[in-house]
Amino acid sequence: MSGAFKSDEMRRAFDNRGDLVAYLRAQFPAAAARGGGFSAFRGGRRAALARLSGCDPGAYAASRNSLNGSVTRLSPYLRHGVIGLREVVDSLQKRHGGLVRARKLVQELAWRDYWRRVWARIGDGIWEDRETYKTGFHASHYTGELPRDVESSATGLACMDAFARELKETGYLHNHARMWLAAYLVHWRRVRWQAGARWFLSHLADGDAASNNLSWQWVASSFSSKPYFFNRENLETYTQGAYCRACPRRGWCEFEGTYPDLRRKLFPLLEPGA
Repeated sequence: MSGAFKSDEMRRAFDNRGDLVAYLRAQFPAAAARGGGFSAFRGGRRAALARLSGCDPGAYAASRNSLNGSVTRLSPYLRHGVIGLREVVDSLQKRHGGLVRARKLVQELAWRDYWRRVWARIGDGIWEDRETYKTGFHASHYTGELPRDVESSATGLACMDAFARELKETGYLHNHARMWLAAYLVHWRRVRWQAGARWFLSHLADGDAASNNLSWQWVASSFSSKPYFFNRENLETYTQGAYCRACPRRGWCEFEGTYPDLRRKLFPLLEPGA
């Protein structure tokens, strides 16, 4: 939680979580006024090391794309420097006799390292389009404002509304949910990725500007060779139908169709003769 800080010295001991929450709301009134909940992540190095010791890289590789998959949830600790990338890799290597079993997890850590190195080189340039969009549209075709119905979880799409609520109430989203929500905003609603990136950073407990912004650019195609988008079948598969089954728009939502069909719909200017 961020906002105007009132006290010169922060308390460090609390009787319970409720006491901590009340104190933080009083110390950061501007952030408290925005609403939302408090992260369920327990802070501190002891909690980070416990999380690290429980990592199962094999299960991660097999199930990480599913919303109920075996993800590490190390990102808040990495973001705030409680543990380091090298430390995570060394721990995996030591506990698993090398990195073969942990290959997929190490690859994802390498992406985080890469984003940081790009940020170190270009600084605030991570807020600028690194390349032109590969969607057929110019940046001027995208609005710079976050749609009110998205921010208030009122799109009528069960999945997108649930993701927006989870972002605001918990300060966390599974990476696949982040990708779906980002793709929806940029490609279906034609919102500039910067608006979405700012929105995420205002809520995420693990909000790292480098990983956040450059991942948004990857989805948008301003830092990749093509736009990332999805269809209902993909979302339903990796959520085990948790949202689609009860969605009033099942069967006629924006995500219905094959990938070629959706590509023609979302990016008509890329079609031959367009």
